[in-house]
Amino acid sequence: MQTNDSVVVGFDGADDAAVVRLDDGKFIVQSVDFFTPIVDDPYQFGQIAAANALSDIYAMGGKPLFALNIVGFPINDLPKSILTEILQGGADKAAEAGVSIVGGHSVDDKEPKYGMVVTGEVDEAKMWQNSGAQVGDILILTKPLGTGVIATAIKKGVANEESIIAAIESMATLNKGAADALNGLNVHAVTDVTGFGLLGHLKEICQGSDVSAKINFSELSFLPNVRQLAETGIMAGGTVRNFDYVKDFVKFDSTLSDIDKLLAADAQTSGGLLVSLSENDAENFIKNFGSIVKPIGQIIQKESNFISID
Repeated sequence: MQTNDSVVVGFDGADDAAVVRLDDGKFIVQSVDFFTPIVDDPYQFGQIAAANALSDIYAMGGKPLFALNIVGFPINDLPKSILTEILQGGADKAAEAGVSIVGGHSVDDKEPKYGMVVTGEVDEAKMWQNSGAQVGDILILTKPLGTGVIATAIKKGVANEESIIAAIESMATLNKGAADALNGLNVHAVTDVTGFGLLGHLKEICQGSDVSAKINFSELSFLPNVRQLAETGIMAGGTVRNFDYVKDFVKFDSTLSDIDKLLAADAQTSGGLLVSLSENDAENFIKNFGSIVKPIGQIIQKESNFISID
């Protein structure tokens, strides 16, 4: 693969976005993300897709500057008003982030798809990556888990209003607040938790940092009714694939049920930031963030398994 000296972060790692050095020494950070609808309301879908695309920039410690829309839409099969609502949801969420949408591209597609290419900037000294976690670090996750379960329940028509509202609110929430609360702290590693789930993304941190992690399952927060839905067989296909992948490097405590294991691997959409930082900085982050977040585990010396969870 062809690279040049200006590429600071590229395909050689598993980071959330690409980083390129410009001639004046500034760093540009860029990412792209799009997907099919996971909620019924087109405006809310647009908001969630935009928040999800912006998240990669926040996870790198960057400031998003502008975005381009990516759209697939069955223009002859669905009312154009639906597309208008999707784009309005994305525009409003971008405006909340202080980001201008300056263009984009659309294609005629059988299934609606929406997302963004987001370009931002980041200071070299303040850039975060998903490597650099240190033994003794505290792990904090800034959003509850369970969007994979609830999105599946929505598709099957069995999600109740409480679950739907909570999931949409969580997915549409920008990770800007969490990133701002980390500003000024000695952050060792950050990633946003999305399709690979908590365990998949934590494995990337551990592998890149040459450490292992220990997670306390009882400290994980889940959206309302997630367990009840999972116990009725509601589970995203991506979650099952995640579990099949992570079981080779995760040691699960014998007290954890099969449902517990799957929930820990639940595939997320527009999930929170997973942050690794010292105990003192973790306390300051929780104080700064002002949200209901708590430590979910810690970084330990490298073991035969990347992750143990009990």
